[in-house]
Amino acid sequence: MIDTPAPAPGEASAAPFASSRPRGGPSLVPLVLLFLALVDLRVEILLLMDRFTLTSLLHAIRYHWLATAVLLLQPSLWRHYARPPR
Repeated sequence: MIDTPAPAPGEASAAPFASSRPRGGPSLVPLVLLFLALVDLRVEILLLMDRFTLTSLLHAIRYHWLATAVLLLQPSLWRHYARPPR
């Protein structure tokens, strides 16, 4: 076992899993969510490209609301999982 020194009074302790983001490369969470949302919506996207109607758009949103939300929230996800500046 490796003993870590106790923090000085008034100093925050350094927990081993304190960071919510990995320190390595960029996070793949937004990319994986984007891929899964597009796979879920692939049939509706093809139908919309073939003949766009309001009914088909509303069907895609209504029956694939999670994938639609992921697509709409992509900018926020990329900002949230971006690497912090050094």
